[in-house]
Amino acid sequence: MTLTRRTLLASSVIPVAAPALAQTNNSMPTPQPSASAQAPGFYRYKVGDIEVTAVNDGFATRPLEGFIRNAELPAVQKAMEEAFLPKDRLPITFTTLVLRQNGRVTLIDTGNGDLGAPTSGTWMANFRAAGFDPAQVNTVVISHFHGDHINGLRLKDGTAVFPKAEIMVPANEWDFWMDETRMNQAPEGMKGAFQNVHRVFDPVAKDVKRYEADKEIVPGLTSIAAPGHTPGHTSYMLSSGAGKLMIMSDVTNHPALFVRNPDWAAVFDMDADQARQTRHRMLDMAAAERAQVAFYHAPFPATGHIAKEGSGYRFVPVQWSSAIL
Repeated sequence: MTLTRRTLLASSVIPVAAPALAQTNNSMPTPQPSASAQAPGFYRYKVGDIEVTAVNDGFATRPLEGFIRNAELPAVQKAMEEAFLPKDRLPITFTTLVLRQNGRVTLIDTGNGDLGAPTSGTWMANFRAAGFDPAQVNTVVISHFHGDHINGLRLKDGTAVFPKAEIMVPANEWDFWMDETRMNQAPEGMKGAFQNVHRVFDPVAKDVKRYEADKEIVPGLTSIAAPGHTPGHTSYMLSSGAGKLMIMSDVTNHPALFVRNPDWAAVFDMDADQARQTRHRMLDMAAAERAQVAFYHAPFPATGHIAKEGSGYRFVPVQWSSAIL
């Protein structure tokens, strides 16, 4: 066919006409994503043969004043400003990890469950969006017993979220929080935390498995004692082939504050001196080995590397990749 101005003009109307024709069929319009929400919060990467999926549980904000017990507010505000963060409040994110290897699914910590603040409690939607189902989970490994790590195990109405999963907890953490005498003698400000631990674990106490430090608790995952934040707070080394990931749990809260200033003590650290020693030890190890790390409260996807910088350290986030590397 000879191309003429008339044939070009005629062909140019086809793309315009097609949408109009498409609207004549009976299919419903494609729903548009909400303008007020992000895409589902999950991110996958590999550690050797183990697939790791970071699952986000939203965030909460906390007033900055009083959050760090051993630093003046202007110094904390300066650190926030240098990180381009608000100077009056701290956004605290929550990110759990799902490990998949040889058909087994292991979950490390469980998020806030249905007790989260208005801006958190998104974990289950993100978990399902990542292709998982609670019934698929074989093992739940808990790092410590703060509510944002254990509340996802049990709904407010008492329903168990992972009915088929084996639950594994640090022995020292269990001994501290499940002690009735200690709970009865606890300061008023801690009684709620004790009661919540019992709410979550009492119905399954006889089946909960306790693990010690320096043990391979599931294939490739070894526990590392990291006390101070809580008495039995635990970190992990995930290893597969040449791949390694140091899972720091709550060794730091936001890296912009506590990686850069490892001597600072957050209000959540139950033994500030011990937490400080643990933080230095773990960050030194990560920096020396150039290891990949994951933090529960780092900005999503909450993984990267640690570089030594002056008297502190620097958190270097991973470069986001569309491939699962």
